[in-house]
Amino acid sequence: MREAREPVDRGMTQDANEDALLRLLSAGHSGVLVTLKRDGRPQLSNVTHVYYPDERILRVSITDDRAKTRNLRRDPRASYHVTSADRWAYTVAEGTADLTPVAKDPHDETVEELIRLYRDAQGEHPDWDDYRTAMVRDRRLVLRLNVERAYGIPERHA
Repeated sequence: MREAREPVDRGMTQDANEDALLRLLSAGHSGVLVTLKRDGRPQLSNVTHVYYPDERILRVSITDDRAKTRNLRRDPRASYHVTSADRWAYTVAEGTADLTPVAKDPHDETVEELIRLYRDAQGEHPDWDDYRTAMVRDRRLVLRLNVERAYGIPERHA
């Protein structure tokens, strides 16, 4: 019999434990993105995400000039860590990153995906024209983390 706090590791299988772990990705929008530096050590960034369970993709808005973006261009392997509010349960999602092109026009596909991401994480923006312009000015893009594996400790249910 498995101990209560033993991490669950189910690879690509879809069972009740993995479903519980993946649900934690949808429970909130904050987590820690882990990429690999050139020397192999982890680089961690607190970010806002939205998880799309039907696609098994976690999306994050990032900028072109940050270390995490450079790391992912060099090595697309990444991990993403979230915890429950009481920090007892956690999920680590591992996968391969896909990066959109950098936003170049306020109406390009990248900006449209950034708008979808913003809406799904925060709701409506007070000035979408200003938001579109800022996405191009800030050289934003979308990180899509294809969740290939999840492990952790699922939330307890009474």
